Amino acid sequence: MRPGAAASRGGGTSQGVGEERALTSVAAGDAYDGQPSGPVSGQPSGQPSGAEEPTDLPRLWHVTLSVSGGEAPLKEVRRGLEQLAHDHPFLLTSRYATDHAEIRYWEEARDLHDAAAVALRLWGEHRQSAKLPPWEIVGLEVIDRETYHHRIAEGYGPLPATPVGVHPF
Repeated sequence: MRPGAAASRGGGTSQGVGEERALTSVAAGDAYDGQPSGPVSGQPSGQPSGAEEPTDLPRLWHVTLSVSGGEAPLKEVRRGLEQLAHDHPFLLTSRYATDHAEIRYWEEARDLHDAAAVALRLWGEHRQSAKLPPWEIVGLEVIDRETYHHRIAEGYGPLPATPVGVHPF
């Protein structure tokens, strides 16, 4: 797992180190028939449906980060995104214009909270080293690998990140 991917998720609570947040359940409601609609994602065949999967293993998350701000010269935006791609080896593709950019990459993290936390720090942490424009994050989508591939198979969602690299909109 990358440094920072397992950042504290306490959100200001008085949780101790290593403690997990308790999950609560929500009543299913009248529409729920109690029958599973298919196999549980990631569940090996033959495993009882009540068995729990380990939750501390890292997973892959597809991240789309959108940033926007005042106009900047295209050459500088491109150079900054190319440097970011060099600094952040999992970067798949970037699209850019004079006042906004979109960055897509895969993040390895234990859960969505950790993947989103790393994504929200990406632009700010690399702003000086990559000489990125002083833009703010205006959008973030984090989806698991299965959802990403399901969207592609169904013909909707973000197109596969090809061609890989830094490209104008």
